[in-house]
Amino acid sequence: MTNLPKTPSFDLSGKKVLVTGASSGIGLGCAVAVAEAGAQTYCAARGLDRLTQAVEAMQAAGYSAETLPMDQSDIEAMSKALAEHAFDVVVNSAGIARHSAAIETTPEDYDAVMHINLRSAYFLSAQAAKAMIDAGKPGSIIHISSQMGHTGGIDRALYCAGKHGLEGMIKSMAMEWGKQRIRINSICPTFIRTPFTEATFSDPERLAWIMQKIKLDRVGEVEDIMGAVQYLASDASAMVTGTSLLIDGGWTAG
Repeated sequence: MTNLPKTPSFDLSGKKVLVTGASSGIGLGCAVAVAEAGAQTYCAARGLDRLTQAVEAMQAAGYSAETLPMDQSDIEAMSKALAEHAFDVVVNSAGIARHSAAIETTPEDYDAVMHINLRSAYFLSAQAAKAMIDAGKPGSIIHISSQMGHTGGIDRALYCAGKHGLEGMIKSMAMEWGKQRIRINSICPTFIRTPFTEATFSDPERLAWIMQKIKLDRVGEVEDIMGAVQYLASDASAMVTGTSLLIDGGWTAG
């Protein structure tokens, strides 16, 4: 008799999941994705008004969601929140961009972008892993990175520097925490239609460049990210760590 393999579950029932940058755009999509899979979802962001509106909409849809006001650049406050809750999954969607020609980048722009996109991501990962280790349980850490962590882009030297750094950080942390069954990965989208990218899409020259590079001949939507979040958060990806899932419509294929 042939014993058939059983497909691993995407179910997140009973799991506590933190999603940062959850008030809108990709972050909100991540929060809905894990909540839809059954997770008890904690939504974090700096702007409390928009965050509250997002969580109320999730609750009205029947999801288990609550607000967790947190500025993840505040390392001490972030560490306290992570230790108190001992999350099973942490999804980091917080990020900023200040695009310009490299020769026009100011030290202030550099510090602002690196502070959020790399520094806060580093310590969020470290503190999340520490809390998981202290609780004696496995976990999954997911960063919303970018295709720009694998290539270059016009007027994006600063942004690419942070995302390339993030990808290297993830590989090293995966090596460090593997024996504790703590997985860490990234999702690397192409240009996704959100308020964050509105200015880029409104520039005809930039839009033409984007459409030339995306082989599937359309820009990304938030919904394109959601299945990947469920996958990396769940046991379906139990053997996946230290890598990136490119959702780029073929941009980096060549």
